[in-house]
Amino acid sequence: MKKYKHTIAVFVLTILSTIGLYALFRFFLFRFPTQASAEAVIIDNFADIHFWMQAFLFALIMVIMLYAVFVFRRQPDDESEGPHVHGHTGLEIIWTIVPTAVVIGFAIYSVGILNSLLAPAPGERTIEVVGRQWSWQFIYPDIDRKPSSELGLLVDQPVVLHMRAEDVIHSFWVPEFRVKQDLLPVANPETDYYVLRFTPTEEGEYKVRCAEICGLQHSTMFATVRVMNQTDYDAWTAVVAEGLSLDDLASLDDMTPEERGEIFYTQFGCNGCHSLDGSALAGPTWLNLYGREEELTDGTSVIVDDAYLYESILNPNVKITAGYNPGIMPQNFEGQFNSFGWGDADQITNDLIAFIRTISDDTAASSE
Repeated sequence: MKKYKHTIAVFVLTILSTIGLYALFRFFLFRFPTQASAEAVIIDNFADIHFWMQAFLFALIMVIMLYAVFVFRRQPDDESEGPHVHGHTGLEIIWTIVPTAVVIGFAIYSVGILNSLLAPAPGERTIEVVGRQWSWQFIYPDIDRKPSSELGLLVDQPVVLHMRAEDVIHSFWVPEFRVKQDLLPVANPETDYYVLRFTPTEEGEYKVRCAEICGLQHSTMFATVRVMNQTDYDAWTAVVAEGLSLDDLASLDDMTPEERGEIFYTQFGCNGCHSLDGSALAGPTWLNLYGREEELTDGTSVIVDDAYLYESILNPNVKITAGYNPGIMPQNFEGQFNSFGWGDADQITNDLIAFIRTISDDTAASSE
């Protein structure tokens, strides 16, 4: 027993250190958010294995090193030389074969996890996701293709997202679901899209965030996710069903220009850069904008009228308001408007201008 006392001591210290380091990693340094999807359990279990492995390897190295420093340190009266060790073939074989086997094992395990995450689930619900600077839009084929700025989910209902970007690379991420997928612009949205699957398991409200730096207002690119029981989901669906359908745009003909402009404000992501309450975003607020004198980056001034707004929407880099940067506002609104399925770029631009005229302190006061 005395012969193996150092081996036993190192073994015990390594085990205790591994447990302590795992607790430090898992519960203090890298605490996970709520597990709100079936996939979160699978991914967290995989992460747990990594934490155990990292804790063990760090403990093994540090325990052996520190144990040797303190137990086998040179004594004050010892002037002899230590033994010269040039290598150990057995150890070299072990520390080559074991890590290789571990890496291969992790690879096989991770491929199995990836396949399970990508596999279609029976009865999964399809939702289309559009990412643009700097907002999210969700389109529901099972609710007459109604669009919404919220992602509404039924608890324990498998979901498949068909996702695309309209401008730059975005990344869909809900930390509580543990799944993430990059979105790129595609040539044909009907056939080209990026797929993400998950099954929400915990009711509550969460946030979609963009995990890919996508421009000036990247940090504000959020959307609400609601995971609901059947009763709440039916009520939420009824609210969404009352909104504008992308397949039934004839209702726009019965609206006033101001009403259409208010819809287009969110439909085309204007709310991602232009607030209605005076708060600062990537672009000037629309509150009290119409009729105001604006200073431009070239030192000149301009009155915000119909002509200025028309040009600024369709050719946003021609005149840049002082304090803001060129190239932030999308340059393709004319194409977006013409391909919308109702009206054309001229009509939609004028409706947006009509809506902007209504955004003032006087309007807000009268509504109260």
